[in-house]
Amino acid sequence: MSAGHTADVLARAALSRLLEPSDTVGLALAALVGPADALRIATGDVSAGREISAELREHLGLQGARRDPLAEGLERWRPRRADLAPVRDLDTLGRLGGRLVVPGTEEWPSALDDLRATAPLCLWVRGRHRIPGINRLAAVVGSRDSTAYGAAVTAELASGMVTRGYGVVSGGAYGIDAQAHRAALAGSAGGPPPPTIAVLANGVDRYYPAGNEELLRAVAERGILVSEMPPGSSPTRWRFLQRNRLIAALSAVTVVVEARWRSGALNTAHHAAGLGRPVGAVPGPVHSANSAGCHRLLRDGTAVCVTDAPEIAELAGPPSAGGDADRAKESASPSRDHDGLLVPDLLVLDGLPVRASTSVDKLATVAGLSVRDVIAGLTRLELAGLAARTGEGWRRQRA
Repeated sequence: MSAGHTADVLARAALSRLLEPSDTVGLALAALVGPADALRIATGDVSAGREISAELREHLGLQGARRDPLAEGLERWRPRRADLAPVRDLDTLGRLGGRLVVPGTEEWPSALDDLRATAPLCLWVRGRHRIPGINRLAAVVGSRDSTAYGAAVTAELASGMVTRGYGVVSGGAYGIDAQAHRAALAGSAGGPPPPTIAVLANGVDRYYPAGNEELLRAVAERGILVSEMPPGSSPTRWRFLQRNRLIAALSAVTVVVEARWRSGALNTAHHAAGLGRPVGAVPGPVHSANSAGCHRLLRDGTAVCVTDAPEIAELAGPPSAGGDADRAKESASPSRDHDGLLVPDLLVLDGLPVRASTSVDKLATVAGLSVRDVIAGLTRLELAGLAARTGEGWRRQRA
């Protein structure tokens, strides 16, 4: 133990830097042997042994499979071992007035346990408020390139939920997310409703996107910033997709105000539906591309039509007390060119710079993959026209 931190806290902090979100092998290992022993195995300090390796394969449903998930994990995690400094990360968090929330403590949102195998190991939290229970939170998400219609509806819905005693959860992005946070902050200025929560895809030490810095500072002061990534972590496409599951799990209801046909907000909605949480969608003009995703949710039965705060509150149930520069600008929706990419390829693509070049070894560290997996991913991305070789290494190929 160091600086007053328990071995469990230090291990969870270290693992959150070593593992990418929803790393099923690493999370399964921690569930089997505990975070402290999992860290020792993941860093190569001790050997897992045949018994634990067999239990891990069984836990992952890979009995009889020829692949060895632990060996693959150890190779994938190796490039990040040298950067593990949990005391440093916790000290950074402390200087920001933040705290690490872990399972088993009073503030841990038990609703995250519904994520089961992909539940985060910990939450890096910044803000003076405690995280409210699920019955007091409603997620409002949508397009980053929102229209005036979407912004107006979002402000009305978010402020209406605040007056009914709900905190508003969103992703801190441009467009609908930002409008939801602004309305929630304005609505809670004179009273005790739960704070607004911004769930980030990067460390809570960084205000991203930069254009929302003033807003995110206000959320840090009067609401809560939450991330499963440690301080210093950069946002990537994979991390954006994974943070959506946290938004959905924390909230009693998820409402999509505006979303294009391929919007990331649909990802949040599907996470919520998969957890058995109610989903609402706001209809828009039938010719508006910004509402096509909402209409899609309504048509396939994933969402219920909502047009005002009382309808959202009806879905949620009554609130009750309870527990670097903008390199990768957040796009309104995943690019069609990225559809069908394997997860390792997506991680490699996220780590490729657009202008400069980078080496395979550096990509392995950034992506959290083995050198072998990075090379294989680069080959597939090159064939897909998404990566290009240069004299100094590799860079992203402009579509």
